[in-house]
Amino acid sequence: MIFSMLFLFNWFSFGAPPAPEGQMHKSIYEYKVESLDGGVIDFSEFKGKKILIVNTASKCGYTPQYEGLEALYKKHKDKLVIVGFPSNNFGFQEPGSNEDIAAFCQKNYGVTFPMAAKINVKGKDMAPIYHWLTKKEYNNYDNSSVKWNFQKYLLDEKGNLVGIYSSKVKPDDPELVKAIEQ
Repeated sequence: MIFSMLFLFNWFSFGAPPAPEGQMHKSIYEYKVESLDGGVIDFSEFKGKKILIVNTASKCGYTPQYEGLEALYKKHKDKLVIVGFPSNNFGFQEPGSNEDIAAFCQKNYGVTFPMAAKINVKGKDMAPIYHWLTKKEYNNYDNSSVKWNFQKYLLDEKGNLVGIYSSKVKPDDPELVKAIEQ
């Protein structure tokens, strides 16, 4: 019994299954994802801008980063788009519905940057866009795994993954800001 539980823990925590056949794209610009309000976020609309992708949660110690992300977005929105991906993969810290998440983000942080519908960023149901972000064979940058809420992936103006930042890296961190401003 203990062995079975450890196997399942390791599978869901560390091992992601292969990417879904036919859902992988060569470029970030080929992705379209459902938005928090039921619309569509089309990454092809972000060509020529840097893209910061962040997995988010409403009940996390890092949740106040929404404020910094919004400030970063407002300051650099001419050359940067931030896309938030709510996820309940870590400590059940995003239990709400898409409507709950949207209301929380608006009421508490005035979020105006695009927010995707709630997804999985790890495990057997990992969203295809996160397969692309975390697998070097797709992103041509590096293999990674999402370790916690508010991990950040930075893409340049040509859609190339150029940086991966841990949850501890705040939106106003000089290293992240420099990468966005260059």
